[in-house]
Formats: sequence, structure tokens, C-alpha cells
Amino acid sequence: MATRHLLNRCYTLIDKASLGQRVWSLCGSQQRRFIDLQEYQSKKIMSENGLTVQRFKVVESLENADSNLSDFTCSEYVIKAQVLAGGRGKGYFKKSGMKGGVKLTKDKKEILPLVKNMLNDHLVTAQTTEEGALVRKVMVAEALDIDKEYYVAILLDRSSGGPVLVASQFGGVNIEEVAEKTPEAIHKFPLPLTDNQELDQDYLKHIAKKGLGLTDPEVIDRAAKEIANLFKLFVNIDATQIEINPFGLTPEKKVVCFDAKIQFDENASFRQGWVKELEEENLEKEDPRQVLAKKYNLNFVAMDGNIGCFVNGAGLAMATMDIIHHHAGSPANFLDVGGGVTQDGVEKAFHIITQDPKVKVILVNIFGGIVNCETVAAGLIAAHHLVNVPLIVRLEGTNQKSAMKMLETVPGIITASDLDEAAQKAVKAALGS
Repeated sequence: MATRHLLNRCYTLIDKASLGQRVWSLCGSQQRRFIDLQEYQSKKIMSENGLTVQRFKVVESLENADSNLSDFTCSEYVIKAQVLAGGRGKGYFKKSGMKGGVKLTKDKKEILPLVKNMLNDHLVTAQTTEEGALVRKVMVAEALDIDKEYYVAILLDRSSGGPVLVASQFGGVNIEEVAEKTPEAIHKFPLPLTDNQELDQDYLKHIAKKGLGLTDPEVIDRAAKEIANLFKLFVNIDATQIEINPFGLTPEKKVVCFDAKIQFDENASFRQGWVKELEEENLEKEDPRQVLAKKYNLNFVAMDGNIGCFVNGAGLAMATMDIIHHHAGSPANFLDVGGGVTQDGVEKAFHIITQDPKVKVILVNIFGGIVNCETVAAGLIAAHHLVNVPLIVRLEGTNQKSAMKMLETVPGIITASDLDEAAQKAVKAALGS
């Protein structure tokens, strides 16, 4: 049963070349979304499934911080802002101005001031918008010395017909840079699927030796045990990816999963009831537009530009963003409303896009293949009163001509004959010229 479930969830890793392709990697090629966990949630799950992690506590408010940490004694502490974004250590806080969402201290008295500067502030990193991500929880963990950092991940791979383990001796850094500069340092190991989820011990030790370059028999055994438990966790929770970076070795030869990123396939959430509870907890901390998009089952990614994009189909959305950039414009979002555009869908999309104060113009780019262009036009006419910025519309497909005539009669809607013209008009409107 586990084998069949995993094979059904295989997907291809996509080379992220263009802007559109980068967003494709975030949204997925299908109309579905992934459930990301914060670091403390990942650590909790790993600990409950036999993996070795640091001891940690989670602080939600200053009122309970002191009592929560009173019995937590370590020789050194690491304090981490909990947000769904990478690059926290190099980020900065909008209100306090403090640099770095990850701090180290040996003095327990310094913990509360650091937590105070993080909680309820916005952390800006390379993976957030300019507004940053609101910090509502801070994790205080035991800081352990690391002799050597490695990289370990399990993910689904179509070419292998199932899960693969990716390993490298170079952990604790951006693995994409390692793959680009020294591809020979990245090792891939197909993981055979069995009903009992057990991996051969000799194969596990081979991974530890070949993939991580380990030589000490004691360390090899411990690494093999962690990898075995990691694979069991991957199968048990219907993960699409579990990334441990760093997978570290302490001076005491202890193998520890120091940081983790875990993603689940929502299609399997009916088997994972606890996932919904965690997701709802995370939704409270997300951008309101993300919350609405998930509620409406739309693919949405916020960006830093000022041209709102309303498109049906991921491929068309990618092309739209790329042509906006080609004409020196900047998209404010990726929004794929799917194939069946209705008046209700138009209203929901406008409701999300118009929540961004940076949006100066909205570009609607619809291909009427499955959907009739007249249906889309009727929806745009009925819902355009929700928009208080220029609205550029390009329709292509079934009943295109009659649909465009419908739109031309409505003040405030600017039509375009093709995507290139639409992009140029959108950029011009965004510049106010």
C-alpha cells in the first residue's frame, strides 16, 4: 500500500530558469498546493518519529516566556524567529531594526530581550516580500557545536520511479550553489520501496560512506540509523520532500538533524488528519492574500512588483510574467485561477489582488479553451467595480471577438488584441504615463 501511494505522488523536479519557471516550482504544475511547516513543527515531528534533534522550547508571548524557559538549561542557546521563509540569519526586522532572525547566546538573561525584538515584528529575508513575514513564535533551542555539516534530503523523483535520497558532504550552505559549482559533490540514491519501509543496512551504510564521506564506523552506524528513520517518516506522513540541512556531526560523534524543511502532498491529507491542524495554525501567520488564495483554492504567490496578474493556467501565467519583465515592468503576483473561470472566480481573484496597495494596474490574460470568452467577459463586467486601478484585458479563444466587443462598451476596461500589447499597456499604466 505504501509503495502504491508513493508511486502515485511522483513528480519531476523542474529546472528553474525563467521567472515564470521559478514560480512554477513554488506552485506546482497542477492545481494543488503544498503544506509547509515551520522549523519547530518539523523538529517536533522528527523527534516523535525517532530522529535526533536539539532540545527546544517555543515562545508565543512575552507573558509566558519566563515560565516556559525557567527549567530549560543549556550551556548555549540559539534563538530563532519562526516564519515560513529561508535566509532568516541574514534577514532584518522592520520595527526593531535588529539584524538576523537567528541569534546565539550563552547568557540566559539575554534570551528575553532577543525574543522581545523578534515577536510581533516583521522579518525581511531574501525569500519574503519587502513587508517581511510576521513573527508570532520564537524557538529557543540548545545550541550544539558542529564538527562537520552535511546535507541530506529525501524527495520524489519520476526518473527513479519513487523516492530518492540526495546527500552531500557540503551542508549548512545553499545546496543549489553546491550543485552549480561542484555537481560531483551531490550524490543521489534511489530508495527501494518495501511494505515494511525497512532499508537494507548495508545500503544505508553505503549511503553514509559514499554520499556523506563518513569513515568512522561508529558515526556511520549512527548516520545509517538516522537515514532509516528519516525514510520511515517520509513514507508515514506522505511527504513530498524532507530536507535536513545541516545534518550535523557534533564533537561527541552525535549525529543530529539540526534544521529541516518538510513538505506534504495535500492530496494525501485525508490520511493525515493532524496536518490540517498544523496548517490552520500556520495560516494565522501568513499574508492575508495567501489565506484567501488557499480558501478559494487558487495558486497565488506574492511578488514585489506593481502589476497585478490574473491568468488562467500556470503556463500562461509564467508567460505573462516573463513578457511583463521583457517590457521593463514588474509583476505584483502570480495568480492562476485555473481552467474554469466564472463570475465568482473573477470576484475572488480581484479581492485577492486589490489587497496589495502596491498594485497600480491589473492585467487579465485569459485563454478561452475550456471556458467561453463571453462568460469571462460577463464576469469581468459584473466584477470590475471592485477594481480601482486600470484594468487591462486580453482574451483569446472561443467567442473572442464578441467577448471583446462586450468589454469595449465598459468604461474603465482597456482591451488588448494580444499579450504583447496587453503587457505594454499594463507597464505604461503602472508608470502613470
